[in-house]
Amino acid sequence: MAAPAMVYALINAGSEVGLRGWAIPAATDIAFTVGVLALVGSRAPPSLKVFLLALAIADDIGAILIIALFYAHDLSPVALGLSAIGAAVLFGLNRAGVRSFAPYLIVGIFMWASVLKSGVHATLAGVVVALFIPLQTDDQGGSMLERVENALEPWVHFGVAPIFAFANAGVSLAGFDLGSAFAPIPLGIALGLFVGKQLGIFSSTWAAVKLGLAKKPEGASWEQVYGIAALGGIGFTMSLFIGTLAYPDPSFATPVRIGVLVGSIASAILGYVVLRWPPTWRPARSK
Repeated sequence: MAAPAMVYALINAGSEVGLRGWAIPAATDIAFTVGVLALVGSRAPPSLKVFLLALAIADDIGAILIIALFYAHDLSPVALGLSAIGAAVLFGLNRAGVRSFAPYLIVGIFMWASVLKSGVHATLAGVVVALFIPLQTDDQGGSMLERVENALEPWVHFGVAPIFAFANAGVSLAGFDLGSAFAPIPLGIALGLFVGKQLGIFSSTWAAVKLGLAKKPEGASWEQVYGIAALGGIGFTMSLFIGTLAYPDPSFATPVRIGVLVGSIASAILGYVVLRWPPTWRPARSK
């Protein structure tokens, strides 16, 4: 996430207004990246799909933390204190082995309202609540976290996610001209997504493997890992969402959208091509 932010900052160096959007290309849109990978089919080994999901989830958590830490306004110490109390109660429920969901739900709603009023973005409350829902297997042969996830899944897929995408992915390009695509803000976003994400994901993965900190996804070539790194440049809804926080003024909407669309589309095309026809892949001979 640091690499795309640095690419953006390099292009917008010297502009106080431009630098406000440094986090826009740092986010990856998990839904679209997984969707493009699905088009590749069996040519991508299962390990790559696990790698991409883990990467995108960690990326989403990082984006939420960035929103909470850098795009929060008018912080309320009282509301923050109440949020901390809510987190402490959730921790206590977990440590006490409470296996009823109702207490977590009640405290979670209280914590969400507190975070909302604190000036920190309320999405952080969801992450904290999820961290404290028990994951250990219980008498019913599963965990509370898995049951909650399964219960929420249809609501998220058919309700929350479409509403989020509809609300944050407006693609009106009123006032667009070719020259505006090369202005520092859209150019920084596009290159941050297309160049920065590839650089950050691939180089950190390569370094982790070479240093013995991790293993390369089983059955995958480095070319395929690079394809996943390219897909990481699909920012779309998350990048557009951060863009509205960085630039609430409607006059910035078109430059932000141009940068996000150009960077995301270019990343999707490159990632698909590399994964669909990697240099090490050869079609099977017909018998």
